[in-house]
Amino acid sequence: MSINENLEKLSNACGVTGRETEVRELMIRLMTPYADEIIVDRLENVIAIKKGKEKSPKIMLAAHMDEVGLMVKTITKDGFLQFAKMGGIDDRILPAQKVTVFSRKGQFSGIIGSKPPHIQKEEERKKIISSDELFIDIGAENKEDVLTMGIAVGDPVGFDIQYVKLGKDVVVGKAFDNRAGCVTMIEALKLMEKTDFTIYAVGTVQEEVGLRGAGAAAFSIDPDLAIALDVTIAGDTPGVREFDTTVKMGKGPALTITDSGLITSGKILRWLIDSAEEEKIPFQIETGLMGSTDAAKISLSRQGIPCGNISMPVRYIHSPVGMMSLKDIESCAKLTVAAIQRTSKYF
Repeated sequence: MSINENLEKLSNACGVTGRETEVRELMIRLMTPYADEIIVDRLENVIAIKKGKEKSPKIMLAAHMDEVGLMVKTITKDGFLQFAKMGGIDDRILPAQKVTVFSRKGQFSGIIGSKPPHIQKEEERKKIISSDELFIDIGAENKEDVLTMGIAVGDPVGFDIQYVKLGKDVVVGKAFDNRAGCVTMIEALKLMEKTDFTIYAVGTVQEEVGLRGAGAAAFSIDPDLAIALDVTIAGDTPGVREFDTTVKMGKGPALTITDSGLITSGKILRWLIDSAEEEKIPFQIETGLMGSTDAAKISLSRQGIPCGNISMPVRYIHSPVGMMSLKDIESCAKLTVAAIQRTSKYF
């Protein structure tokens, strides 16, 4: 399948952090044609193995499967759902969002509600409504009605957004952070017909709440090198200063020098930059952003693992809907393969 088809399937799937089952099943299906073996570890990371020469170095690719979302925290006697945020979400974007509640009996649509502005006092209208003042309305009559639907405390809640293609290259959809990285990893396996190295392509869990899956997978695999495939902020929108980020959508992969969890070694950075330049793949450099990726956790596993980060620029990350360029996914996949092919030159 094409990059566009894979991204549409994965974007529309639900994978709120800690509840990645639907995405994992899709990943298994999509990676199987390009892998020699697929396993699911105890933490429920999915690992596709492409075998190289015997006793060859191990290279780990990591793309997290989870997305930011919500989780049912309490059910009121009147049938409204109060929720906890799973991952970093700005409270300002939550009111009036359409969501889907995933229960053991099926899926139920709802709306994040709040006190209407018509009956708010002037000071209330000026302040940001915090998430603990919001609720999800699923049209239930009371708590018993909710329980009859099979909805329970702990059920995941995802944003109800469908993937759409705008023109030839730009797409909008849910959970590009980090289904875009998952698609890049699948595409890299597809492009990598043969390799001397053994590749471990890992769809990781629970990245949005502490990079948890990547740490467990890296400890188990103990790779010689690793690349995290993730997304980053596209700064080409009004209100974003050049000082904040110079990364732009459609201008190629972003290579991270530093973020809040990783300082990329000069050797890793040279490996990635040289690979991009030799293959004439456009790339961008970013540094100093808050937040981090699976690379931070992988790099500190065991005795330390050399690790870099290749990211795709996405507008409006950590919100219900993002926007990105399919061309950036293609470039990131090509860069990933190009770097792997040059590994022995640098390490």
